[in-house]
Amino acid sequence: MTFTVLIPARLASTRLPNKPLADIGGAPMVVRVAQRVLSGAGRVRVVVAGDSPLIIEACQMHGIDAVLTRSDHPSGSDRLAEACALLGLGDDEIVVNVQGDEPLIDPSLVLAVANLLLNQPAASMSTAAHAINSEAEFNNRNVVKVVLDAAGLALYFSRAPIPCWRDQALSAPQGGGGGLPRPAPLRHIGIYAYRVGFLRRFPAMPQAPIEITESLEQLRALWHGHRIAVHVTAQAPGPGVDTPEDLERVRRLFGA
Repeated sequence: MTFTVLIPARLASTRLPNKPLADIGGAPMVVRVAQRVLSGAGRVRVVVAGDSPLIIEACQMHGIDAVLTRSDHPSGSDRLAEACALLGLGDDEIVVNVQGDEPLIDPSLVLAVANLLLNQPAASMSTAAHAINSEAEFNNRNVVKVVLDAAGLALYFSRAPIPCWRDQALSAPQGGGGGLPRPAPLRHIGIYAYRVGFLRRFPAMPQAPIEITESLEQLRALWHGHRIAVHVTAQAPGPGVDTPEDLERVRRLFGA
């Protein structure tokens, strides 16, 4: 199949200013993300959607396609929708959103999420998840969980530990925790594929009350009646870059 990978990138970052341009082994981080996807995703078009001419110039210097988008978009989905318009993509085409701070992204995960949406006509978008094997992770509000139906479509996303194990206290060992539900709960991975027609409409949809409560944009799609297909992968993705410490760790992996 053919699809387009869009990598939104903006210079503003509270914890790591100019993050897309941070050097990793002689190339800007956003370029490393694009190169990573291109290295293993087969017949795919990769385009960076940047909010600054500096990002566009850096991509072009390394042979990466890029389009300049507005700098005042309120969300990443707005930037993606503008990029789709600039590229002239049709409503039936599929785009995959890969974050510009994930230079260790697995290209096979990008393919899996795109293929899943292609084969799930009932879904407007798709994403990914992996099993949680740690109680601490399960109870961490910064870890987003997802529960699925029998067809592998998302029922709900939450920062709370879901599914809630009603009989956990009864089965807890004396003096210890209650363990994890079985089958294992799922941690959401922040990669998305969209049908372009849906993506064009999504930013204009009213925010959902549950989206505001949980601070999870994907809940807007569910609240408005759209379905999200979820690919369950056996492995957790490589770490993204949010802080200077993350950047140094990734630089070491690249031998920089």
